[in-house]
Amino acid sequence: MKDQTDHTGDPILRIAAALERLSPPPKQTNWQAYPAYVWTGDGARGVEVLEAPPLGLLQGIERQKEAVTGNVHRLAQGFPAHDMLLWGARGMGKSALLRAAVSSAQLEVHGKLALVQVGADALTALVRLFSELAGVDRRFLVFIDDLGFGAGDTTGPRQLRSWLDGGVEARPDNVRLAVTSNRRAILSREAREQSDPLSPRDELDDQLALADRFGMALGFHVCSQDEYLAIIRGYAGEYGLDWDEAEALEWAKRRGARSGRVAWHFVTELAGRAGKRL
Repeated sequence: MKDQTDHTGDPILRIAAALERLSPPPKQTNWQAYPAYVWTGDGARGVEVLEAPPLGLLQGIERQKEAVTGNVHRLAQGFPAHDMLLWGARGMGKSALLRAAVSSAQLEVHGKLALVQVGADALTALVRLFSELAGVDRRFLVFIDDLGFGAGDTTGPRQLRSWLDGGVEARPDNVRLAVTSNRRAILSREAREQSDPLSPRDELDDQLALADRFGMALGFHVCSQDEYLAIIRGYAGEYGLDWDEAEALEWAKRRGARSGRVAWHFVTELAGRAGKRL
């Protein structure tokens, strides 16, 4: 005879079990296991190898490189370090420099620092990320790439100020923020300086004030012709590639820009022709 205490046939219990299978509890992240992570908002995905160029190959940004590298190394060692805003011209190595600086620091202080990249669509879940990282015996650089707020967006800037300024949802002491943006004010290109006729500069001042919340704000500007050629020269020397200066200049001219990214695309073309791996 069937045990009357057996509830496996109870439809309510079967429905509850099915719901648990459809919505399992979030997986716990091992925040000590990887050099880098990608935060999706629902959790984190470990990255086994942090892809980053050697610091020596990043040319034309010497001042920025020195500042960022020093700050990241201090963070890795557990010393006071700044939140960073890297702003300016596209393709001038803002995100590459952050990855390279973290990779360099990890070689010096093994296991003490990790990079956590956050997508723009996961910003609303940053508080949850902070709560997880706060209890970990490790230092973290939380990286938000290509950040921008649209016209009329007041919630995003206020949240960012709260994270930086020690509000109730601020990032913990073992975490620092690194943000890249194409503009110092972190504004959308469509944002207007005057949105309220009673206070014409309030919105602009509110957004510009975000830059003041970062202990370190560094501008990246379009490189000169000499700097562009120096970038190519460095890569070509590293990978043993022959190149022609006139062709390199023509490559930049056809793309309408000189930048580290354009230089890397040219180097990729050279390596492909030569049948060499990068």
